[in-house]
Amino acid sequence: MTSEEPEPSGAPPLDDVVDEAPRDQPGSRGQMGWTYGIGRMAVAPLARLIYRPIVEGREHVPRKGAVIFASNHLSFIDSIAIPVAAPRPVHFLAKSSYFEGSGLGGWFTREFFSAIGAVPVQRGAGQAALDALEQQRELLADGRAVALYPEGTRSLDGRLYRGRTGAAFLALQTGAPVVPVGLIGTAEVMPVGARMPSLRSRVTVRFGPPLDLSVHGAPASGRARRVATDAIMAAIHELTGQELAGVYNEAPAHGTVEKIRRALPHERL
Repeated sequence: MTSEEPEPSGAPPLDDVVDEAPRDQPGSRGQMGWTYGIGRMAVAPLARLIYRPIVEGREHVPRKGAVIFASNHLSFIDSIAIPVAAPRPVHFLAKSSYFEGSGLGGWFTREFFSAIGAVPVQRGAGQAALDALEQQRELLADGRAVALYPEGTRSLDGRLYRGRTGAAFLALQTGAPVVPVGLIGTAEVMPVGARMPSLRSRVTVRFGPPLDLSVHGAPASGRARRVATDAIMAAIHELTGQELAGVYNEAPAHGTVEKIRRALPHERL
């Protein structure tokens, strides 16, 4: 807990939450059936053959039951690298625009993201972000694995940013263990803005020992959420060795109202 974030109580505030939050959309969970099964059998082996990822710590991943993968975030390809490397199916959030195209290209994009376990999301805050947590909570209740990026968005400078508390809140609510994930090299395979991944670089995916965050307190405690989040980020840092940014990964504030809001103590979920 720092001076900029007092200890809130009760449910997390709605003013600043994950920057990609899912709305309920037809088939968002149902698409994780046969499409995902076929996709996992086809995409994962092909990706391993082409990119030969270095995978470490697979023995740390629980093979059954709910689990949360909490990872650093460097590239669009992160959400492919984790499912490819994990020894079990993994579901993650993807921008809803990937599911909204028309024609053959739109169909292919929708099927591809469904095949790799994506859940369609819309950028937003407030209730939309709480809906994101609820959708992930449902997946965990089904005994599935979900992947989250506590930094909230991709790091453009390679540093590891301060974690938002959503992943810890979800873990404290559900009792699901958190497996920290360290991704190395994904920014070189597919830098921000690149249209196609490079074939010249290899990716390293490191899974750390599961974290039991229940020792930090109840989910209603703001202090517990903050301390648990810091524990997650410390575990990710141990796996990646990234330089610590010490701040949140946020776009510059525009307008007086937004600048004042940013300056006031509040929790980032």
